Amino acid sequence: MTVECVVNLSEGRDAAVIDAIASVAGPALLDVHSDPDHHRSVLTLGGPAAHVVTAARAVVQEACALIDMRAHHGVHPRLGSADVVPFVALDGGLDEAVSLRDDFARWAARQLQLPCFLYGPERSLPTVRREAFRSLGPDTGPPTPHPTAGASAVGARPVLVAYNVWVTGPDDGQRSALTLARSVARSIRGPALRSLGLPVGHGAQVSCNLIDPSGLGPAQAYDRIARAVTRLGGSVVRAELVGLVPADVLAAIPAARHRELDVSPDRTIEARLQSAGTADGPIRRR
Repeated sequence: MTVECVVNLSEGRDAAVIDAIASVAGPALLDVHSDPDHHRSVLTLGGPAAHVVTAARAVVQEACALIDMRAHHGVHPRLGSADVVPFVALDGGLDEAVSLRDDFARWAARQLQLPCFLYGPERSLPTVRREAFRSLGPDTGPPTPHPTAGASAVGARPVLVAYNVWVTGPDDGQRSALTLARSVARSIRGPALRSLGLPVGHGAQVSCNLIDPSGLGPAQAYDRIARAVTRLGGSVVRAELVGLVPADVLAAIPAARHRELDVSPDRTIEARLQSAGTADGPIRRR
């Protein structure tokens, strides 16, 4: 079974720490994306299930050792050092991903004393973020946050695409841009598109998770955001793909829009798996 695990780390500024964590992933590491404003890095792991599980354990163990949440400040919501650890069975089903998720959460609780909140069929990641350590206790591990590493949301999900669009408001300045970004994020949010308006640098961003990228991909998300921004008197600055995109999602985007949408053939999951020598052709997703 070919598996993807997209580990979200609460470190996007210290290159030495990011490199140290990424180095333990070995050949399963397909991509690293870091953002200093979000103070977050996304490590995409992929390949045979056993290799990915080994890499994910090594990455999370190193992250918990090197990232101290007591000193963390960033614009993105977070629970802990290894903030989100989702498993995706690329050529399997959700049941296989749930099994990998549950095994990983039990290991992290036992080996690292790390509280883990499960998401997937039972509940969504936004629900975990809202309710963790409030109305919702960890599914595995201690009942309180790890002293330095916090907690992790460990998930089982289909493929999704993380996608960001920078915007400006009708007036100069971050406040105008952030007000617009938050308004746009609320207006486009739905079952296939999760979105937040976040301050980044001197501007603002509509940060998106495309939950069904085959139905609503980067082009549709960008156009939806651009229309809403224009109606409010602002403008789109640029777009950013976070991590990788499935080949079939890229195939639906005209090549003439690749630069505008920040996508390319070498940034597909399949291309990186082939480069790593762990895939011979298109992934047949169920």
